Amino acid sequence: MVKKTKNEQTTVNQEVCQDENTQATTENATQQQPEADNVAEPAGEQTDKSAPATAENDEWKDKYLRLSAEFDNYRKRTLKEKMDLIESGGEDVIKLMLGVMDDFGRALAAMQNATDVAAVREGVELIAQKMTDALKIKGVSEIEAIGQPLDTDLHEAVAKFPAGDDKKGLVIDVVQKGYKLKDKVIRYAKVVVGD
Repeated sequence: MVKKTKNEQTTVNQEVCQDENTQATTENATQQQPEADNVAEPAGEQTDKSAPATAENDEWKDKYLRLSAEFDNYRKRTLKEKMDLIESGGEDVIKLMLGVMDDFGRALAAMQNATDVAAVREGVELIAQKMTDALKIKGVSEIEAIGQPLDTDLHEAVAKFPAGDDKKGLVIDVVQKGYKLKDKVIRYAKVVVGD
């Protein structure tokens, strides 16, 4: 029997350990390889599943693009309609005023040779009444002011005039008439207020 030294015995032990580690690593690699194959299979399945998903995404993208284009066309069409309404919005009012303008033309022609002032005055009063009626048809009304207390929502005070205690704070004169379109003030009445 041969006795081995301590150094030789340690070297043999290290070689045995290295052989065991190499063998264990090889076994682990062999065991892990089937798992890698298993992982590769779902990747193939994902490719098969992603084809319908991509088609569905393309379909939704197409629907989105069509809807976006349709909305853009709708927006352009409504803007054009609004512009047309703005341009021709006063057409019906103008048509009403054309009749009044015709009457004014006839009145001016009649005044050239008129000798009866009362008849001319009556004709102008009729034209003024026709104008008032045309405005009422469109919802325009005059703001009543004389004798009313000053209301800054309807009146604009341009002057104060001493008028006594009984007319203090009341409108005593109208410099320019005010008008409302339905409930909205379109021109404030310029008034003189008693002080």
